[in-house]
Amino acid sequence: MSKTKSAFFCQSCGYESTKWTGKCPSCNNWNTFVEEVIVKGNDKQEINEWKEYNGVGKLKTISINDVSSAEEKRIITKDAEVNRVLGGGIVMGSIVLVAGEPGIGKSTLFLQIGLQLNDVVTLYISGEESEQQIKMRADRVGIKSDHFYLLTETNTQTIFQEIKKLKPQLVIVDSIQTLQSPFVESGPGSVSQIRECAAELQRFAKETNTPVFLIGHITKDGSIAGPKILEHMVDTVLQFEGDRHYAYRILRTLKNRFGSTAELGIYEMTGDGMRAVTNPSEILITQKEEQLSGIAIAATIEGIRPLLIEGQALVTQSVYGTPQRTVSGFDLRRLQLLLAVLEKRGGFHFGVKDVFVNIAGGIKIEDPSIDLAIVCALLSSYEDVPVNQHYCFAGEVGLSGEIRAVNRIEQRIAEAEKLGFEKIIVSKYNAKSLGKVKGGGSGIEIVPLAKVEELYQYLF
Repeated sequence: MSKTKSAFFCQSCGYESTKWTGKCPSCNNWNTFVEEVIVKGNDKQEINEWKEYNGVGKLKTISINDVSSAEEKRIITKDAEVNRVLGGGIVMGSIVLVAGEPGIGKSTLFLQIGLQLNDVVTLYISGEESEQQIKMRADRVGIKSDHFYLLTETNTQTIFQEIKKLKPQLVIVDSIQTLQSPFVESGPGSVSQIRECAAELQRFAKETNTPVFLIGHITKDGSIAGPKILEHMVDTVLQFEGDRHYAYRILRTLKNRFGSTAELGIYEMTGDGMRAVTNPSEILITQKEEQLSGIAIAATIEGIRPLLIEGQALVTQSVYGTPQRTVSGFDLRRLQLLLAVLEKRGGFHFGVKDVFVNIAGGIKIEDPSIDLAIVCALLSSYEDVPVNQHYCFAGEVGLSGEIRAVNRIEQRIAEAEKLGFEKIIVSKYNAKSLGKVKGGGSGIEIVPLAKVEELYQYLF
């Protein structure tokens, strides 16, 4: 009898240990170690040889001078948002991990993408749903394809046998947590199973030049389920975000070896599937008949995409001993910094006020250029005087109360002009860029200001 090898794995971060310990030395979580069998005796053998798959054998070592540096080939999907977040389309031989909350629409989106690729042989592997359930969803989406194939299986070796018969050009796995390799003796979803199944699929993707999408689960604290090494193994990590109570979803790039990591795509969940939102600024700004205090529009940029978003603030007299500071979609520490600047440089007594800040539409923004709009919304609510709804703002606020310059101001101004804004208030220190814009005969008035005090005098 051959000896069975086992080890202890941390269920939070995937750290491996030869013995059980109470506290993980990697992530410092308690009682997360579980014993798992790694190898079934001598059954582990050289598997997944893909040399004959595309009829090309490769040398193991090659001079870097002999490697062609041509641009990578991509499959261009009919979904412009997916093309954007992937850096211009699906790269051949790439392995992409997509994670998100249950019920957010991951399966619907990638079923839709697979069905839209009429000229690409796509294999959709499901370990969670039956063929009938997937067919019902495909009927609801309303897209037909002759090159879309289903496989409901969780054993990786059976999956690879079917792949060798079909020779697909794109593989979608839903989900990686349901797959099980016969070479690891533990349940699906365990650290060692996820790592082994992902490694087998990675080997297949790289040796056959076939792109693979892995749909993954997330834990209750929002991180991707499974070992951290899973994120290192793949080429691209996408996060599908959004509140299930809102219709809008955001596909965000966390890691991308073939493009920018600052991209995002916006979708609307409808009864017919996911609809790509081509002009998100219109949905992120509330259409109002009357002007209300505490609202200001910010011109921000996510990746290469300019967005106009609505910042909302409510300042009320504090009833309790300690004033409240509550935010949604904005950084709490950034809000405290802005309040301190207004208190010190402007003489506004926010220390005795409750302050609530919200970014409309359920979106989260990290761009510091929305500082100016948040300051305007705070001052507007403090004075109970509305800001003109045809004004928008782009600027970072420094600790000394100065309005700092922001990058790519031309794109922000162009987006504001396109949506019909009359004035955009920016930093005076964007002088070089402003000169170019003014010279171009812009239809929007640009107001350059240097300090928060000037902003208050200008608006109120």
